[in-house]
Amino acid sequence: MTVATGMKPPLDGIRVIDLTRVLSGPFCSMLLGDMGAEVIKIESPAGDPVRGQGHHKNGFSWYFASFNRNKKSVVLDLYSDEGRQALARLLETADVLVENFRPGVLARMGFPQEELDRLNPRLIVASVNGFGSTGPYIDRPAFDFIAQAMSGFMSVNGPADQPPLRAAQPVTDLVAGLYTAFGIVSALHGRNRDGAGQAVETSMVNGVLSMMAYLASEHFVTGENPQRTGNDHPLVAPYGLYNAADGQIAIAASNDQVLGRLLAEIGLPDLLSDPRFDSNDKRFARREELHGLLDAALASDTRENWIVRLNRAGVPTGKIQTLKEVFADPQIQAQDMAIDVPHGEDRGTVRMLGFPVKLSRTPCAARLPAPRLGEHTEEVLAALARERG
Repeated sequence: MTVATGMKPPLDGIRVIDLTRVLSGPFCSMLLGDMGAEVIKIESPAGDPVRGQGHHKNGFSWYFASFNRNKKSVVLDLYSDEGRQALARLLETADVLVENFRPGVLARMGFPQEELDRLNPRLIVASVNGFGSTGPYIDRPAFDFIAQAMSGFMSVNGPADQPPLRAAQPVTDLVAGLYTAFGIVSALHGRNRDGAGQAVETSMVNGVLSMMAYLASEHFVTGENPQRTGNDHPLVAPYGLYNAADGQIAIAASNDQVLGRLLAEIGLPDLLSDPRFDSNDKRFARREELHGLLDAALASDTRENWIVRLNRAGVPTGKIQTLKEVFADPQIQAQDMAIDVPHGEDRGTVRMLGFPVKLSRTPCAARLPAPRLGEHTEEVLAALARERG
């Protein structure tokens, strides 16, 4: 487990009421918890559905554990008056509310924005949803696969002669959760100036659409749909996977300077001045021919040797690694990107992803393991009663 330095973490003293479940919202609230916020996860008596998903060890879902560290679990039946009253009392003491219902659901539960403002005018109300809270699709259910499809993301992934491909990881959930956490922290900073809360909203479709980068830029300037290019770069050549003597390597020759280093190292120094390949446009138009020339040159040495030689020459080069290889990689180990978090004698230690954001004075820490369902209900509600006098 990552150990804190003794200094208060950046979000110490911030109370987050977390009404989210499954992935986009829990990822957001986990990020806030990693930064020191007190995250109170409100669950129905049935619990977050992810508690039952993924492989279990010692009767416990490691998928759930990986997205719900640094949280307390409180069970409330929000369909009952008692449950809604308890939530209202918690919101009076909170800094942030995070929810990932469809737009309008929270209001129908008795908590429209005006009621939230009445309960706590300093409250940051953060919503994660599929399509946003305006427009014709607001009532549609949304899952990562649908958001990948409808955002244009899938349309640009995969080889040109094959159907579009989804990303294996739930990228739209994760991007939305990340943006929501960023929005919350920004709203908290704004509240420090003027004392007022506000609403923060992120959608899965908008989030991943915002990351279409140069693909969107090229569409705007040409009016054309980007073509799928598989592992090749859609704008630059050579840039992709190439064949060494014993397997493929990824090479990113992003400009003429890097390309010159690459060609010099593999024994083709004159290729950059060859009239067939002396501009990126020409290289892109004759990409397959260029691939063949590079593959022939790279066949003279092994993958590992090329990775050492080319990186030493200033050419970004690597290999495709499986997750098993990734977590055995000394660079990943040096970055503590896999951590072991104790979950009690009966559940043992859970290995999960580490913290990608490194803070020098107040590093992230796994202060709490993922909670058992309702583990903190009595503790939190008793403390709330004491706070209210």
